[in-house]
Amino acid sequence: MTSPYTQARRWLLPTLAGAALGAAGTLHAQTPPEVLVVGQIAEPKALDPAQVTAVNDFRIMMNLYDGLVRYTDGSLEVEPALASDWTISDDGTVYTFTLRDDVSFHDGSAFDAEAVVFNFERMLDEAHPYHDTGPFPLAFFFDAIEEVEATGEHEVTFTLEEPYAPFLSNLAYPTGLIVSPAAVEEHGEEIGRHPSGTGPFRFEEWESNRRVVVTRNPDYWDGAPELEAVVFRPITDANTRVSEMLAGGIDLMVEVPPDNVAMFAEDPMFEVHEQAGPHLWFLILNMREGPFTDPRMRQAINYAIDKQALVEDVLQGTAEVAAGPIPPAFEWAYNAELEPYPHAPERARELIAEAGHEGAELTFYVTDGGSGMLDPIPMGAAIQADLAEVGLDVSIETYEWNTFLDRVNPGLEGKADMAQMAWMTNDPDTLPFLALRTDAMPDQGGFNSGYYSNAEVDELLEQARRSTDQAERAELYRRMQVIVHEEAPWAFVANWKQNAVTTADVEGFRLQPSFFLLLHDVAKR
Repeated sequence: MTSPYTQARRWLLPTLAGAALGAAGTLHAQTPPEVLVVGQIAEPKALDPAQVTAVNDFRIMMNLYDGLVRYTDGSLEVEPALASDWTISDDGTVYTFTLRDDVSFHDGSAFDAEAVVFNFERMLDEAHPYHDTGPFPLAFFFDAIEEVEATGEHEVTFTLEEPYAPFLSNLAYPTGLIVSPAAVEEHGEEIGRHPSGTGPFRFEEWESNRRVVVTRNPDYWDGAPELEAVVFRPITDANTRVSEMLAGGIDLMVEVPPDNVAMFAEDPMFEVHEQAGPHLWFLILNMREGPFTDPRMRQAINYAIDKQALVEDVLQGTAEVAAGPIPPAFEWAYNAELEPYPHAPERARELIAEAGHEGAELTFYVTDGGSGMLDPIPMGAAIQADLAEVGLDVSIETYEWNTFLDRVNPGLEGKADMAQMAWMTNDPDTLPFLALRTDAMPDQGGFNSGYYSNAEVDELLEQARRSTDQAERAELYRRMQVIVHEEAPWAFVANWKQNAVTTADVEGFRLQPSFFLLLHDVAKR
């Protein structure tokens, strides 16, 4: 009997040029039965939870690994996963997890408390023998951990330095996924190419720039998945992904270009999926050097960009204009009193003149695609035109997604005046804490690539993550948003409603507010 992996390989080796001709005269392929082929937006950077920050990579990893907890289907509420239950001390500093005792990693090694300790010590302890196998860019998520210890074979206890409200939510995020210690020890720095977790699918193959193949884990603790295999194909160009979807070369396409949503929605051969989630598309402004050291210039950029036109014309109504650094999907923490900067080119010109930067030459980093980046090249071109209208000379430099991240994440100093960026987050703490605090600048290991610094914002964010009272946290976040809105370290552009399209024979798929692809319950008719 031919394995699903072999089916997938045989199907993918030839090009789609040999596919059958469809009724409309377009090439039409047939993907293998019980094998789901997913059109991804880019090549993954790595498949080690410690090494990546992009949702593009998370979408694969969430099917290979589990965390102690996970998000409940359709929400950002936390439920048990590798931990069957847990307790929290009255002062909010000690979390004790009872682990499942019937779980093994894909490589056959046992999952137990020592494996959990290994993962967190590898991330947090620079002296750990395998700390150098990954850059750990989101270790910030767990910097409140003072100690993690195995208090039983299947019991692990975390002691925090102080109460930390996002702790459980961060454990459900991909940074908290649990990797096989045996695999780390075997593969070392190459673990990102040889993933071994406990998830519903097992890693089979990664052929660079062509595919990542995963296959059904028949021993999965939460029940074997319906699909026999999933093939993740990196198709960077959005129009090519659309063509592949129409030709039958893929079964599921993420991040549908806005111009094509209606076409797929009207075709009974396809189903369009939409889901609101906590997303922000913005421009990072370089506050360390150049024109944007002046707050008037940063405000001018916010006034100059016609965000409503971007949302309506470029994004075809698939997003809303953003007002600040916390997305409205976090209803309890969002400051609804903030108004987005209006399109006011005359006010922008006034501010530019006051700052003495008429005719300023700006370098603008744009990517050709990436996680949550919407339609980045047309958006970049529209923003360039808006800024030209107020007298600014903007030069665009375009990069492939992973190259783009390698240039932006270490900071814009000496490279660019502004850069596109998008974040999808799990808690209102995440984006501002990792990208707006003084201590989150790139040389501190954070993502404050524009070098924004405000002591009051720093203190509000520190207080908010220490508070276990949601009402108090909400008030602190609202105060922070007012300051950041006024100081404008970013140009706040859009909050997106994510989308995907599947063929009509795909069943059980739904998008998640976490922006992950969870394929355990997906089947093909």
